[in-house]
Parts: sequence; C-alpha cells; structure tokens
Amino acid sequence: MSRQSAHDAAVLDVIFNPLLPAGQEIPKERPEDTVEAEFQDNSDEANRAKELELEGVKSAEANDFDAALNYFNQAVSLAPNRASCYNNRAQALRLRGDVDGALEDLNKAIELSQGTGKAACQAYTQRGLIYRLEKKDDEALADFKRAANLGSPFARTQVIQMNPYAAMCNQMLTEVMGRLREGKCQE
Repeated sequence: MSRQSAHDAAVLDVIFNPLLPAGQEIPKERPEDTVEAEFQDNSDEANRAKELELEGVKSAEANDFDAALNYFNQAVSLAPNRASCYNNRAQALRLRGDVDGALEDLNKAIELSQGTGKAACQAYTQRGLIYRLEKKDDEALADFKRAANLGSPFARTQVIQMNPYAAMCNQMLTEVMGRLREGKCQE
C-alpha cells in the first residue's frame, strides 16, 4: 500500500470537509480518548448510581423532568465523584430552563473527569451548545474544539461551521450558485 502524499491528503481534506478552508486542519478523532476516563468503580453505590441515571434518562425522554432530576440528584448523592451523574443532571436542568445550574454541573463533570474521556467529551459539547445559544461564540468554539479532540463527531462539525472563513465561503458560494441559477453570471 502506498503512502499518501501531502497533496493527496489536502485534496481528500477538501472533499471530506468542504466547509473548511483549504489547508486548515480540524481536530482528528482520537479513539483512545472516547473510552470512559472515570475510574472503573464497581462498588454497589456506583452501580446503583448508574441504574438511577438510566431511570433519569428514561424520565427525561418522557418529558418528566422533575422525576429525571430526582433520579439524577439521587445518583449524585450516591456517587458524588461520578462525572456522568453531573452530565445527565445538567441536561435535565437545561431542559427545565436552569442554564446556570446546568453550567455548574457541566463544570463539575469536567473537573471530575479531568477533561478526558467520554464524560468530559459530553460535558464540553453540552457546555459549548449552551455558550453558542448565549452568543458566547469564543467560549463555544473552545469547548467544541476540546470535545472534537476527545472524539465527538458533532463537535467536529460545529468547529467547522463556526469557522468565520467557512461561513464567508459558504455565503459567497450560495450567492454564486444563485446567480448561476438565474443566468446572471458575468463572463
């Protein structure tokens, strides 16, 4: 099998990442970072916390956010060092409109996970989304880059979409395509 030249790699990057300006790299997926970084706690408390989290997720999916928060609060009480408990509770808090509470839990999840693993990836992604909704684009982009480096495909697309050059190129391309369709091209 032959090695890919730098030119070949650049061509493939343009094909697979058309929204990204040529020559700019996006964070690569690192599968080793998607493994749960939390210590493998198989204690009765940790196992019960996992069960409570599953019940909380089911309640949230059924739009019963009060029940979901109850389950997540119990999980946090049982396993206060388990980052995913905070991640899940943050999602329920956000869905209930408690953005400040959600951010507090996401910060705690990032702290507990030490910024690595699946829990950190999810927390950075969630926090990036909140920042994006609050028009804090610099903070959002930083979190999406962190999540992308931890393996989040969604965060990778956000990094690309938030690139100002990509946005400008997309706008220009849309205008050119519109003119082509209308037959208003200049020669």
